[in-house]
Amino acid sequence: MRDHYLELLDQIVADTLKGNIRSKEQIYHTLEAEISAGTGELFERCLQTRIDELKGLLETDDELKQAKAIRKQRALKTIQSEWERWQKQNQGNTVLTNLVQALLVAPDEQRLQHLLMVLDPNQKEILTLDQLRQLKQSLEQESHSPNNLEPSESTALIGIARGLQQGLDSWQQIETQVVNWIYSQSQSSLGFGNITEQQGPWSHWAKSVDSQFLQQVFMDLAQHQKITKAGIGQPLQISDWLELALVLQKLQTNLVRWFDQQPYDSKAGKRLSIATYLTFTIVWGQLSQRSQQLGQPILTEACFQMALQGLVQFAQQSYFPLYGGLFTALSGESLQTLLDYLDSPLKQTPNTGIKARILILLGYTQQALGHDDLALSFHEQSLEIARVAQDLRCEVASYNHLSRTYLSQHEYSAAITSSQRALILARQGGDRLGEANALANFGYSEVLQIQAEDPLDTQRYENVLPYLEQGLQLSEQLGDRPSHALCTNSLGIVLVIMGKYQAAITILEQGTRIAEIIGDQWLVSLNYCYLAEAYRELGNIENAIYTGSLAMYLMFQIESSTWRQPAGLLSILYGQIGPEAFQEYLSHLRKQLLMIIGVDGYDYLPKLLAEYRQSLA
Repeated sequence: MRDHYLELLDQIVADTLKGNIRSKEQIYHTLEAEISAGTGELFERCLQTRIDELKGLLETDDELKQAKAIRKQRALKTIQSEWERWQKQNQGNTVLTNLVQALLVAPDEQRLQHLLMVLDPNQKEILTLDQLRQLKQSLEQESHSPNNLEPSESTALIGIARGLQQGLDSWQQIETQVVNWIYSQSQSSLGFGNITEQQGPWSHWAKSVDSQFLQQVFMDLAQHQKITKAGIGQPLQISDWLELALVLQKLQTNLVRWFDQQPYDSKAGKRLSIATYLTFTIVWGQLSQRSQQLGQPILTEACFQMALQGLVQFAQQSYFPLYGGLFTALSGESLQTLLDYLDSPLKQTPNTGIKARILILLGYTQQALGHDDLALSFHEQSLEIARVAQDLRCEVASYNHLSRTYLSQHEYSAAITSSQRALILARQGGDRLGEANALANFGYSEVLQIQAEDPLDTQRYENVLPYLEQGLQLSEQLGDRPSHALCTNSLGIVLVIMGKYQAAITILEQGTRIAEIIGDQWLVSLNYCYLAEAYRELGNIENAIYTGSLAMYLMFQIESSTWRQPAGLLSILYGQIGPEAFQEYLSHLRKQLLMIIGVDGYDYLPKLLAEYRQSLA
């Protein structure tokens, strides 16, 4: 066989030099016809042999021999490129053949899982649109061939083929409209939040497709920012679900690629890519919940798998937020419900470094909700997995998050120890981002321990303050907004504790702006909470009520139990100035409050405060 392949290469080179072979396609088809299955490695060695043999001739002083060698080298390079193309195409065909066979023999409950494994964007070789068309044709042929298929099996294959065709047709219609909606609004907003129906992407995409099913789902998202009965009112056909799956996957991939490539503002592009990943993960979570409500366990599991595939892809990006949470996408949604969506498929993921990063994301969010025990569990798991995976940045981040979680549980020694370990590892590994967070966490932990042990020891406070200031300066230098937001939050809180209220207000206001930019509603609300404390101590009742009201409602909106902290401060002010004066302040602040929490939020403030006061009775 070796001699055969050497002769084949010599013949193709000779025919190319003589002009008998005039196109790359001729070479491709020759290789396709002559190379036997399972002998690709042998052919590659023969090709490399011929390439190596030319090296001496290319360096000769004989111009005639050198010119002939250069022509042979060009021919061999063409053969090499066509061989690589043939390999890629053949590999794709093998994948399709194996998939069709798997779909033929798989039980009903596993058939869709086989398909989704091949559609996973995290695979090395992703199926092209042409290969998806080939798959559709193969399934149609198998469903009609006399191969002893049961009628239900034939129907299932036809349903998958129809879904692939619907998805390909709809994607062809929407492909050129993926980012057009961005130009009708501010590029600093992704458009998935609480905005008017006409401005967002979903309504724009709905108008771009003929599929009534997709139109219905997209308009549901445009109007409600979630999947409701209006979008999916009855059990789905596999074909409709597949159409939606293909289109959503392509939309996410193309949006992220577009944002990643934007030269106008790389930071904004990364932020919007993050928002895209989170938004589509959440949409899949909502689709999973709706499928469960409709009694379709196979589609429920398939939705979980799609959500997980998106998270895995997200966790591999350089801008994955090791120091941020799920606060950017689909504002107004219940974070606890979203965590339920994401937690279930994650349990099925093997212990890889990717899983560690996803656990960090969920742990941060659990802490924001006030679920410290769950947050601790997530971060401990992520730390263990990061160590095994030798992902130093992830290990440092896990220690940093553990430190902040321990603080929430008033375990100050454990918090200090975790931040110290994070600081040592970050400096050893050159992780300056981790170092900035570790400095902030260490200083924050030390201050809270001092407050618990000897709150009047001002010298100990002053000794710790440089750690917080170093962390803030480093995060500013690095330009990492999530870390910058965390560091300003830590320093601002510590300044409030130390009684440096005016300095605290300056830092907390800066931190609030940064947190708003990155969409971290937890940090925004926490900053407002301590701003309210600082304003109250300075006797500025109006600003205390304003920031306290925002903190209380925003924390309540994301279902964080910490909403009671600013509610307690407002309750004290309510008692001091009386109901009428308190309501006058609220009325005076109405316009400012509406800009942030809207009419519904403003109207709910008195009810929420009353609920807190009643709980104390």
